[in-house]
Amino acid sequence: MLKAGVLGAGHLGKIHLKLLQQSTKYKLVGFYDANEENGKKVAKEFGYKYFDSVTSLINAVDVVDIVTPTLSHFECAKEAITKGKHVFIEKPITKTVGQAESIRTLADKYHVKGQVGHVERFNPAFIAVKELIDSPMFIETHRLAEFNPRGTDVPVVLDLMIHDIDIILSVVNSSVKSIHASGVSVISETPDIANARIEFENGCVANLTASRISMKNMRKSRFFQKDAYISVDFLEKKSEVVKMKDVPENPDEFAMILQNAEGVKKQIYFENPTIANNNAILDELETFADAITSETSPIVTLKHGTDALRVAQQIIDCF
Repeated sequence: MLKAGVLGAGHLGKIHLKLLQQSTKYKLVGFYDANEENGKKVAKEFGYKYFDSVTSLINAVDVVDIVTPTLSHFECAKEAITKGKHVFIEKPITKTVGQAESIRTLADKYHVKGQVGHVERFNPAFIAVKELIDSPMFIETHRLAEFNPRGTDVPVVLDLMIHDIDIILSVVNSSVKSIHASGVSVISETPDIANARIEFENGCVANLTASRISMKNMRKSRFFQKDAYISVDFLEKKSEVVKMKDVPENPDEFAMILQNAEGVKKQIYFENPTIANNNAILDELETFADAITSETSPIVTLKHGTDALRVAQQIIDCF
């Protein structure tokens, strides 16, 4: 078992602590939180060992799980990596692309592995259809959330939209050609609502909308490709696949058939993939353990995290 420690015991940090303790692939050694009062409270309530500094925790483990505010990701990861420790870093990977590139360079130099917490890659609704998403040419995403003061220290692009940026980059096998975006600050000092249009070199276009001041929560993505439409509801954990095929000689009388202007007929049929129940956060942590022990590449690499941050920053630069 890999010895693991958590940096940061806020809302998400406490979830990571609980799951690492439950995991059969890690031994939870303890945690550190910059707020000593909170740290001791969490230690007393749950029985985790509280370390008095970042350094003392890093020295005691094999894997450092960084769930601190984004501003401190770089320094925490840098210290861990230079001491030969593997790092799991919550998204976004760092505050700046330059910092992210430095982390990647250090990880290569010290031969350690890193994974970024883009948890939607492990959402069962996405997993159920990801192999069916093949050369999409138009993608539309909506990620809307009710207002929560937690996370408003960064623009909504880094808080919410970056999830969809990572998903899109994972299924579009092409470089970004251009980005157009706009953002509006309503209640925070940084934009609360944003829309972005990403054009790729292969002709694919992605339209992303994110808001953290909505009346309801929504996390939906739609992928359009030749002869297929695939929708993923990340919140409700549901997927739907709509496909077109050539009409058979003797179609069923209830078959849904479309005919285009050239007279070509296509039959529409629907699939509702089986969604496996899982804990996405536990899965991302445990697949990272697998990557370390088997010396394979993590599912969400430091490069993936860097690429998502780079696109997010380009979107923010449009505002």
